[in-house]
Amino acid sequence: MNVLEKAMQDIGSGYVEEGLAQLARLEESADHQMKYDIAELYQELGHVEKAKKIIDELLLLYPDEGSLYAMAAELLIDLDQEDEAIEMLLEIKKGDQAFLQAQLLLADLYQMQSLDEVAERKLLLAAKEAPEETIISYGLGEFYLERGDYIKSIPYLKKAVYAKDPLPNTHVELLLADAYSASGQFEDALEFYEKGLKKHLDPNALFGYGFTAFQLGDYVLAIEQFEALLSLDPDYSSLYTYLAKAYEAEGRLQEAFETLEKGIQVDEFNESLYIHAGKLRFKKQQPEDGVNWLRKVIAINPSNVEAVQTLAAYFKHNELYEELLELIEHIREIGEEDLIYTWYEATALKELDHFEEALVRYQEIEQQLQEDEDFLEEYGYFLLEYGLRERAIEHFRKLLTLEPGRADVVELLENLQ
Repeated sequence: MNVLEKAMQDIGSGYVEEGLAQLARLEESADHQMKYDIAELYQELGHVEKAKKIIDELLLLYPDEGSLYAMAAELLIDLDQEDEAIEMLLEIKKGDQAFLQAQLLLADLYQMQSLDEVAERKLLLAAKEAPEETIISYGLGEFYLERGDYIKSIPYLKKAVYAKDPLPNTHVELLLADAYSASGQFEDALEFYEKGLKKHLDPNALFGYGFTAFQLGDYVLAIEQFEALLSLDPDYSSLYTYLAKAYEAEGRLQEAFETLEKGIQVDEFNESLYIHAGKLRFKKQQPEDGVNWLRKVIAINPSNVEAVQTLAAYFKHNELYEELLELIEHIREIGEEDLIYTWYEATALKELDHFEEALVRYQEIEQQLQEDEDFLEEYGYFLLEYGLRERAIEHFRKLLTLEPGRADVVELLENLQ
C-alpha cells in the first residue's frame, strides 16, 4: 500500500486529521501525476482550495494540458465562480482529450445562467465531434427533458439506452420513460418505467409509472404503483390524490376516502385533498359530511374557487337558498369576487323573493354572460316573472340563436308574441 492509499484508508476509517497530515507530507515530495491524484482526493473530500492550489501550480508547468483546465473549472464551479470556470473551459481546444468534457461542463454552466441556446450549441457541437459518445447523447437528452422539449429529448435518450457502453448510475430508462409520458406516449412510457424500476427503485419514477398508468385508464396498475410508492415513501404527498382517484375509478370509495384522510395528515394544507374528500362524501350520500369538508377548504383558503363553486352548486341543486346566500355573502365579506358568485347570489335572491335585489345582481353580469345558454334561460324566466316581458323576449331570442333546436323556447316565444 502506497502513502496515498494509506492516507485514503485512514480518512475512510475516520482518522481524518492523520490522513490529511499524510497528504500534506506527501504533497511536498510527490511527482506531478501524484500531485494531480492528491488534488482529486482533496476535491472529493471537499477541500477545494487545497485542490485548486495544486492544479494552479500544475497549470504553470503544463499550460497546454486540457484535463488540468477541466479540473480547474470544476473546482471553480465548487467555489461558485462560474464566470471564471467558463474562461478556463474556453481554453480547451478541439482535438484535446478534454474537449468533450469541457463542452458538457460549459453546457451545464450556461444552463445555470439561463443561457439555454448557448448551452444547446455546446452540446450539439460535442455531438458533432463525437456522435457515438453515450455521455453526449445522454447530456442532450437530459438537457431537452429539463427544458420541456420532450419530443426532442426522446431520440437522444433512446440512443443512450441502447448504447453499446451504457452509462453507469444514470438510470436513462427512467428519464426516457418520463419523456414518453410527458409527450403523451403513455404505452411506450410504461415499458421503460418497468425496465428502469427493475434496476433502480426511485420514488419519482414510481409516481410517474403510476400516473402514466392512470392516464391510460389502467387503474389496477396505477394502484399497484402508488401503493408501492406509499410503502416506500409515505410523505410523498402528490400520490394521495391520484391513488384516491384510482380507487374511486375502481369503485373502492371507502379506500379512496381513507387515502385522502392519510394525505391530509401528511399535507394538511393540500386543498385538493379536502375538495376530493367532500365530493366523495356527496357521492356516498353523506352530504353533511361533504359540506363540512368543503367548508374546511374555504377556511384554509377563501379564494379557492373550486371549493366555493362546488358548495354553492350543492346548495343551489338542493334549493338551500338561505345557505347559498350566506355562503356568497361570507365570501364577499373577505374580499373575494367572481362573476359566478354574483350569479349564485342573484339566483338565491330570486328564489327568496328579493326580486329587486336579484334584478340588480342579474344586471351586473348580463353583459358578460350573453353567450351562456343557462344564464340566458334563467334570466329570461326571471324577467318574465318580474313583469319585464319585452326584455325576457330579447333574452329568449338570444338563447335561440345559440340553441336553435330548442323547441320549448320556440313555443314560448310564439306564445309571448
